[in-house]
Amino acid sequence: MPRSQSEVRPAHSQWGDWRWQMQNRIHSADALEDWIDPTDDERAAIEKTSDVFRWNVTPYYAQLMDPTDPSCPIRRQVVPTTDELAGDIVDELDPLDETGHSPVKNLVHNYEDRVAFCVTAECAVYCRYCLRKRMVGDASYFMRTDEHQAAIDYIAEHDEIRDVLLTGGDPLTFNEDNLEWLLSRLRAIDHVELIRFGTRMPVKLPYRITEDLCDLLERYHPIWINTHFNHPKELTDEAAAAIDRLKQAGVPVGNQTVLLEGINDDPDTMKALNEGLVRMRVRPYYLYQAQVIGGTAHMRTPIEVGMHLMRRLRGRTSGFAIPTYVLDTPHGKVPLNRSYVKGRAGAYVLMETYDGTLWAEPNPVPDGMKPPLQLPTVECPADVDTIPIRKEVTGAETNEEEPTAPVSAGEGGAGAGRSLE
Repeated sequence: MPRSQSEVRPAHSQWGDWRWQMQNRIHSADALEDWIDPTDDERAAIEKTSDVFRWNVTPYYAQLMDPTDPSCPIRRQVVPTTDELAGDIVDELDPLDETGHSPVKNLVHNYEDRVAFCVTAECAVYCRYCLRKRMVGDASYFMRTDEHQAAIDYIAEHDEIRDVLLTGGDPLTFNEDNLEWLLSRLRAIDHVELIRFGTRMPVKLPYRITEDLCDLLERYHPIWINTHFNHPKELTDEAAAAIDRLKQAGVPVGNQTVLLEGINDDPDTMKALNEGLVRMRVRPYYLYQAQVIGGTAHMRTPIEVGMHLMRRLRGRTSGFAIPTYVLDTPHGKVPLNRSYVKGRAGAYVLMETYDGTLWAEPNPVPDGMKPPLQLPTVECPADVDTIPIRKEVTGAETNEEEPTAPVSAGEGGAGAGRSLE
């Protein structure tokens, strides 16, 4: 039987040491039994997905999981299930064509004035819906010092770049010495005005937000952090304390949530999450539509669900507690509202990006589901940009309105292939 929280914490004098947490991550079915009662499906998935996508969980995050409920919103984010092996509408692992927009290793330059610098492929925990599941945990995406320097040299040579996002993987898996090496070199570049971090450490391992880290960040302002809370259960006292340490160091903190089926795709949960974030002085920034990445169909929702959810939030909570609902595309982020969304074309949702490109997002409505909001029925132009779907999986061949001559994500012109920002 899994142990209770009270049984676990006193047994480990180093519980609050982030390095101990990293060294003692759970990554086997046997180890998982100390925390939950794994179902037969979870046991099978742990074995069968081992060659597909790495998994591990920090003890801190494991103790947030319901030990007996496999539908627990914490558990579903991090414990594999065999749904990941079911047929999906795509085999895509790089839907934003980040690889095609990387002039040097792990540096994604899509928007003119900013770059996403994937400084590591390591994470404290591997989220099952991860945007970068193609790279996280893969040794070939880890970077040597000379590769980091090559990316820094590229930034220095391009004076249009004013904003650098340090992401990964999770950049806060680096120790302070490695972080200072990066920050000092970026700060030496005159045209770099802003350095941002994208990290889930306040959520999955809040003990990483140490006083030493905060002192380091304070020396290299302006520094901003965006983190990634998905559910109110993640808003713990430890997380709040980590956020407070960042705020005391003068670091503004925003939050990027991913809309996930059965986890946070209802107005009450989203309202509770965002109001809890505001109480912690974290600004809800983006609500992301989950990316079309192979093996994640069971976690994605129809776009109409998210649009309906946003309507339900408006007027029912503080305006600054409402994030912007967006979809990341190879042509940039698209706000998912009627100013940009044109309508539904069978298994696709047609929208216009900031640069005027028409994008058709593969987003079928599950059989038997009546969306809570109806989009107009539209036809897609033959040259619309999209990710072609596997019709044999979805049955989408019955949709007469689907794009008839899709362009691959890498062929959409200068705007194609953007990064998570």
